Amino acid sequence: MKSNSKVLILTAKYGNGHVQVAKTLENKCKELGFEKVVVCNLYSESFPVFSEITQYLYLKSFSIGKQFYRLFYYGVDKIYNKRMMNLYFKMGHKRLHQIVTSEQPDMIINTFPMIVVPEYRRKTGTVIPTFNVLTDFCLHRIWVHENIDKYYVATNHVKEKLIQLGIHPGTVNVTGIPIRSQFEDEISKNEIYTKYKLDSSKKTLLIMAGAHGVLKNVKELCQSFISKSDNIQTVVVCGNNTLLKESLEPLTHSNPEQIKVLSYVERVDELYRIASCMITKPGGITLTEATALGVPVILFKPVPGQEKENAHFFEDNNAAIIVNQIEDISEEVHKLLENEHRLDQMKMNIKNLHVPGSADLIVEDMIKEAAFIKDKHMMAGSVNY
Repeated sequence: MKSNSKVLILTAKYGNGHVQVAKTLENKCKELGFEKVVVCNLYSESFPVFSEITQYLYLKSFSIGKQFYRLFYYGVDKIYNKRMMNLYFKMGHKRLHQIVTSEQPDMIINTFPMIVVPEYRRKTGTVIPTFNVLTDFCLHRIWVHENIDKYYVATNHVKEKLIQLGIHPGTVNVTGIPIRSQFEDEISKNEIYTKYKLDSSKKTLLIMAGAHGVLKNVKELCQSFISKSDNIQTVVVCGNNTLLKESLEPLTHSNPEQIKVLSYVERVDELYRIASCMITKPGGITLTEATALGVPVILFKPVPGQEKENAHFFEDNNAAIIVNQIEDISEEVHKLLENEHRLDQMKMNIKNLHVPGSADLIVEDMIKEAAFIKDKHMMAGSVNY
């Protein structure tokens, strides 16, 4: 791939993961000297109102919309080859054509399952090397299409699922999921304890509470951790949830040694490094970040769909504990933190799921693949390349 190459990265804002993976790959492409990297939220640009509504409904899937999301996620398989899917196959075609015509990318990367891209090739005959970077530890049928040149997946488990659907093993690479480079850095833990004013002799419980609907009664949970043990310090990351942060502040004033409450944390990897375990939701990116730094995870009531599938994969690998009743969380956390052997075992198990340097592996392989595809079509005299 020449230095004047252009890449188009397509993503969508259903959860933060797809966008974050797109950003990581964008940075890697720029680092490798691509002339132009275009990142496009295709559905938002094509159908702004429809996108706003569906993104809102997606967020609601963590609370009132669980049943609807379950029907969508598990029902797509049944209608995949039927007429109802034709609309999804066409979504964004016009905008994609505009971008392809104006930017003329040498390759396209999907960090969200956009069937319109391989369908565009089928309809127009325009061959642009097209790659899917899957952002979960499970496979959904909607990622799969005959005109995808290569799939980059988190685990052998996902690769096997693709092969079962008839995808050639040679077109699937187990590369892990790309995450921010800061998770691969080496940092002294002592500096982190000092920075956040935490005690290195205590166990640290990290609660990632900013995500939508992860936990309903964080305050009660924190109170139970304060009352049950002096040897646990709880760090709650509220993200942009200012109401939650304000509701927890009285607790921090009365128990400054046992609880710290933070809003959005840019270098969240620092907290992962000192966490004994973490309560979070099973999004593909969060879980990948946990694998990079070996943080055992406690997953509360995963919603139906990819998060539930992710959660079960981690539980099956003894790298996570799924808790379905809010009243059981406190007990499960204490049992885990008091069991040094189990804690070490889970740390090792979750670290074993990590593939280091994922973004490098993916982009370097794509460059080779794109050159090969281009040569093949030139030799075949493809006028549409």
